[in-house]
Amino acid sequence: MPEPEDPLPGRRRSRAPQKKKSKAKKALLWTGGTMAFVLVAATAAGYFYLKQLEGNVTTTDVGTAAKDGFSKDEAFNILIIGTDKRTGAGNESYGDAGSVGHADTTILLHVSKDRTNATALSIPRDLIVDVPDCPTVQEDGSEKTIAGTQGVRFNTSLGQDGRDPGCTMRTVKAVTGISPDHFMMADFNAVKTLTTAVGGVEVCVENAVNDKESKLKLPAGKSTVEGEQALAFVRTRHSFGNQGDLDRIKVQQQFLSSLMRKMASSDTLTNPAKLLKIANAATKALTVDTGLGKVSTLKDVALELKKVPTKNITFMTVPVIDTPGEAVRATVTVGPTAQSVFDAISNDVSFTAVKQQKAKEAAAVAARLKGTKSAASEVRVRILNGGAPAGSAQETLNYLQNDEGVSKSENAGNASAELAKTTLEYAPDQADQARRLAAIMGLSGSAMKPGKSVTNSQGLPTMTLTLGKDFKGAGVSLTASAKAPTVEGQSTADKVQCAS
Repeated sequence: MPEPEDPLPGRRRSRAPQKKKSKAKKALLWTGGTMAFVLVAATAAGYFYLKQLEGNVTTTDVGTAAKDGFSKDEAFNILIIGTDKRTGAGNESYGDAGSVGHADTTILLHVSKDRTNATALSIPRDLIVDVPDCPTVQEDGSEKTIAGTQGVRFNTSLGQDGRDPGCTMRTVKAVTGISPDHFMMADFNAVKTLTTAVGGVEVCVENAVNDKESKLKLPAGKSTVEGEQALAFVRTRHSFGNQGDLDRIKVQQQFLSSLMRKMASSDTLTNPAKLLKIANAATKALTVDTGLGKVSTLKDVALELKKVPTKNITFMTVPVIDTPGEAVRATVTVGPTAQSVFDAISNDVSFTAVKQQKAKEAAAVAARLKGTKSAASEVRVRILNGGAPAGSAQETLNYLQNDEGVSKSENAGNASAELAKTTLEYAPDQADQARRLAAIMGLSGSAMKPGKSVTNSQGLPTMTLTLGKDFKGAGVSLTASAKAPTVEGQSTADKVQCAS
């Protein structure tokens, strides 16, 4: 953890061994917190108990960084943050007692629109990033903008200079291009209380562990850990791999997978007393944005998460490379293959095998591109800006008219709402025109929206091209890959793995 006087906040410095322990936080909230809501909500009296639990949850107003409320009909992204703040009984003994609470463990959880899959993307605390300017809401309701910093460790996006979780959310968007909708955050106590409430979590190690610093002592093979031992397992730096943060992330992902399996086991599902204990522990360990603060909203999120099979939940880490020019391997930067991962998540592409039904649906969508295409001169389209950079509609109009011969086109200004992805709406009798324009623009079948035509400024029927946030410039293809890349070290939550 960088000290306040560090001239370059976020850079790793040599320090006493006990302070190295501060780097392994556990983000159990998704599996422990929201899953507990799932299980309790499934009982007859669940909702009323959840109302009682609402008083346990701490909320933080991060302004426009988070959405207001939750939609059941969309894909969603939740940023899970584990801090190194030493709040809670007994946690001051871990060193750095005055820590402001940096983003020590961070997972961007993406849940697909159809709930068939989810991706949990770990973001290394030692990743060098540019933290953007961050508007923060003060206690009196006023807003204060905290200046951004360049070339610092990702973990300083929280706590440093008074940054709140909204700053971490904004940093994630700046790095990945993916906007978190909400955040969930916990400290050391989340690991201890949740693992105790669930009755322990099974872990596996290839070799016996006796780490004097973290006080983790385990025999080779499988063991069940809870409380302090569970915290030691996810915090240890010196027992696995090359003793670095990336290897510890792998161990934490294995731990989360095991916890998820335990939460979904029949022993947990059929034990009402355990369910209530888990829910109570989870809510007390949980801090969320105000958009998730209502118990009804948390229940909705939990029930949507319940739909995702563990075999289709993929854990992975942002692909990184060592920071160029460093004599000692202390920090990392985003690797050249990371953008394909970010694109896949943005486009709601699964990293697990697509179900047969989903494959059929994809084939039907792709079929929209097949068939005859009208001449470019016969294409009639109006262009709206629905979230693309300013001037994009006019840029596209110029491109279509001057370079592609789509003379029957016009700039219709701004759309009524912003869209994440560019769409082309057309009537059935305009399918030939739509296929031609899709070929010119590089649109995928999913961007084509059969429906009704509208009239243009001359009163003639026309298609509507709405440029979304994915628009990259006139003439740049918008076709998204239908297949996710393979990421080194990725795993799924249904697989048992042993830490090595």
